[in-house]
Amino acid sequence: MQELVSAIAKALVDNPEAVQVKEISGEQSVIIELKVAPEDMGKVIGRQGRIAKAIRTVVKAAATKENKRVVVEII
Repeated sequence: MQELVSAIAKALVDNPEAVQVKEISGEQSVIIELKVAPEDMGKVIGRQGRIAKAIRTVVKAAATKENKRVVVEII
C-alpha cells in the first residue's frame, strides 16, 4: 500500500522527488503518512479535499483484501 500511495502522489505533484511515504503498522491497522512539498500540498488535497478522499478510498479498497484498516495522513 505504501507503493500505491507513492505512485499516486508522484503522478499528482510537480516535485515528485519530494514525496515521502512512511508506513506504520499495527496488528489490525496501518497508518500511512504522505509528506509532499508545501507548494504541492494543494494538488494532493484538491478542491474541498476531493483528491485526498479519492486517495483514501483507493487505499481502503486495497486494504480490504488484507483485512486491515488503513488511515492515510497527509502531512
